[in-house]
Amino acid sequence: MNDLHAQAGLEIAPAEGKLGVLLVGLGAVATTFIAGVEAIRQGRSKPIGSLTQMSTIRLGKRTERQTPLVKEFVPLADLADIEFAAWDPIPDDAYESARVCGVLRPEDLDPLAEFMRGIRPMPAVFDRQYVKKLEGTNVKSGATKLDLAEQLREDIRRFKEEKACDRLVLVWCASTEVFMRPHEVHRSVESLEAAMRENHDAVAPSMIYAYAALREGVPFANGAPNLTVDIPAMIELAGERGVPIGGKDFKTGQTLMKTILAPGFKARMLGLSGWFSTNILGNRDGEVLDDPESFKTKEESKLGVIEHILQPEMYPDLYGDIYHKVRINYYPPRGDNKEGWDNIDIFGWMGYPMQIKIDFLCRDSILAAPIVLDLALLMDLAKRAGLHGIQEWLSFYFKSPQVAEGLDPEHDLFIQQLKLKNTLRWMMGEEQITHLGVEYYGDYQ
Repeated sequence: MNDLHAQAGLEIAPAEGKLGVLLVGLGAVATTFIAGVEAIRQGRSKPIGSLTQMSTIRLGKRTERQTPLVKEFVPLADLADIEFAAWDPIPDDAYESARVCGVLRPEDLDPLAEFMRGIRPMPAVFDRQYVKKLEGTNVKSGATKLDLAEQLREDIRRFKEEKACDRLVLVWCASTEVFMRPHEVHRSVESLEAAMRENHDAVAPSMIYAYAALREGVPFANGAPNLTVDIPAMIELAGERGVPIGGKDFKTGQTLMKTILAPGFKARMLGLSGWFSTNILGNRDGEVLDDPESFKTKEESKLGVIEHILQPEMYPDLYGDIYHKVRINYYPPRGDNKEGWDNIDIFGWMGYPMQIKIDFLCRDSILAAPIVLDLALLMDLAKRAGLHGIQEWLSFYFKSPQVAEGLDPEHDLFIQQLKLKNTLRWMMGEEQITHLGVEYYGDYQ
């Protein structure tokens, strides 16, 4: 360990043994993720879209040409050492669920059938009050929400023992819950537990999963826009238990495009008068979002991105009067192949207007699957490095990054990527990369 690493105070435990990845939800995203990892392990595919597997990281000066792969630079779990488990209210095994979801072609899915059939979902904590468009028979029952959390904790312990896992992480890949605001019962662990005993409506199923995971010392990443770990009680519990948390809402299709384009407009000081976004999708996610209360949760997640990037309070002449509208429409024939239309009205020199049109025919689960992989591996790394609480450095993967109270989230994709890689450099005791570059041009002092 070099001196800088010692200064950082990080002793990273080795990634030895098995890593168990627990998934809430065994639908399109989760099954695509599982199938992809197994296809990679069988040599049938490459981990395209995964920063941890395919991206390099520069170390030192540009002239030194040190650019190892991220997975060679930091001690990540090997894909061969991953075990899977999931909860879902629908009892289909991973193969049947993937077949019904229709993301993967039969020629890609069928060779993995034996492995996928071996993953059957555990009974879920599920309540239609929070996801009104879904029904399920594979559901837990309990006298109180705290009882349900204890059942989840037992599931976690049993999975760890049966699969001989050394470490665990949990990633929420399930549906968007109805819109919720922070409540008084969320203020502390004590008040949250009291509310769970009383079956309070302010405790959603996602919170029960998060509570169970944190109590078991398992890192929790929230892939939906639900109010889950971004409440004081969960932050307190994560600190007490020394567990990393992060979220929320996987950054996939249309919002990914916004976090790429909006920083470009701002960098060039081009004005923006309006951004109209429409989505059509037909998978289970689309059906859930057809409910206005679930859509409200997603809308809040998507709407804040542009405003945070463009900072209209700092640049009122350019961004002080933006009209931003987001629509999501359930259209069954589209399936998982979501289509995102964007009409962007910008203006430039002397106020002259210009337009940009985008028609992104994306595959939501194909974009989300490598995010699940990276979050699982990096959350595990964070735990082994002794990091706990909010992991803002993983904002790169989320539409609504969780940050400390009083901070605005960073949405610029390129700043997020720099933050992520600089955090990895810091963890390993390497110098930060600033891209200043004056050292290449003689006596710059």
